[in-house]
Amino acid sequence: MGKIISFSNQKGGVGKTTSAVNVAASLGILGHKTLLIDLDPQGNATSGVGVSKRNLKVSINDVLYGSVTAKEAILQTAYTNLDVIPANITLAGAEYNLYSEDGNTESVIKNALDPIKEDYDYIIIDCPPSLSLLTVNALVASDGVVIPMQCEFFALEGLSQLAVTIGKVKQNFNPALNITGILVTMYNGRLLLSLQVINELRKHYKDKLFSTNISRGVRVSEAPSFGVPVYYHDKRCKGAVEYLAVAKELATRI
Repeated sequence: MGKIISFSNQKGGVGKTTSAVNVAASLGILGHKTLLIDLDPQGNATSGVGVSKRNLKVSINDVLYGSVTAKEAILQTAYTNLDVIPANITLAGAEYNLYSEDGNTESVIKNALDPIKEDYDYIIIDCPPSLSLLTVNALVASDGVVIPMQCEFFALEGLSQLAVTIGKVKQNFNPALNITGILVTMYNGRLLLSLQVINELRKHYKDKLFSTNISRGVRVSEAPSFGVPVYYHDKRCKGAVEYLAVAKELATRI
């Protein structure tokens, strides 16, 4: 049975979607059958794997609404071992649909994914940048959480808030849920601030930190504009190598 991993951080601009897309693509490159689920109304993970948000016939919103199954919403991408359930702005109204469900509003996504979980080695969920009911649904469905975070002190405050939310979901809905890893993004080893943030993380989350940090890089930043994961944009660039290393480590952690 496959493992479901949410990429979550309520703070925007921390490399969450970039990391979800590139780790999912890297897992595919490593030979793991992988499904990327875009759960962010911005739909950036969808366009990040070359799928047009404007021309979607079905999306994750239709799955949540109950008009199609998760299997019916899956699209093949052009990339090795990588499928996607896409999203667009229609997902912005999904909170209402979830609240309108009778019974367990926190388990809608889990129930939708259970029938396809055995079809994949890994299912990666790109959560919205908020601690919303969509995020809670993703956490309830997940076996683990990866927290991408930028090298700045405000990010440390956000990490504490997210850890509390994960703890509440674990206590109330999903006892198996754990933080699989904290992924440092936009890293610049020449900056004192980056080193200070890393030292703070090591004090409190040493065993959760991935051994590879994701460096700031032009190739990683420009790949989404071409609708490709960075490995398919320039497989020799630093970012592609780093995301492959993170994917390898993730596969040993969960």
